Amino acid sequence: QVQLVESGGGLVQAGGSLRLSCAASGRTVSNYNVGWFRQAPGKERDVVAVINWRGGSTYYTDSVRGRFTIARDNAKNTISLQMNSLKPEDTALYYCAARTGTGSLYTRSYEYDYWGKGTQVTVSS
Repeated sequence: QVQLVESGGGLVQAGGSLRLSCAASGRTVSNYNVGWFRQAPGKERDVVAVINWRGGSTYYTDSVRGRFTIARDNAKNTISLQMNSLKPEDTALYYCAARTGTGSLYTRSYEYDYWGKGTQVTVSS
């Protein structure tokens, strides 16, 4: 089993930055694909960014490409999401997720086996 714990959320003004972290325990996630998803009130959980197990391939949803950066540190068993130029529409509960697999990038929430409890990001206008 893999346990994931997110941190780094908070309240920030539009244009500001936040860095989310996800600490994995239970197993090393060095051979897991990992990603960040978000869910706003009344909406579905959507992909934000994912990174493959080697860290060489990434995917970003269109609305965050160029502003957010996903990274992983397999030695520390952590995944991060650097969020710059934040907008009010980025407000959501952000989740870290992991799954096994060395294939292509996985961008759908149902494809992930392990989830954290989320960290709230609120961007004020």
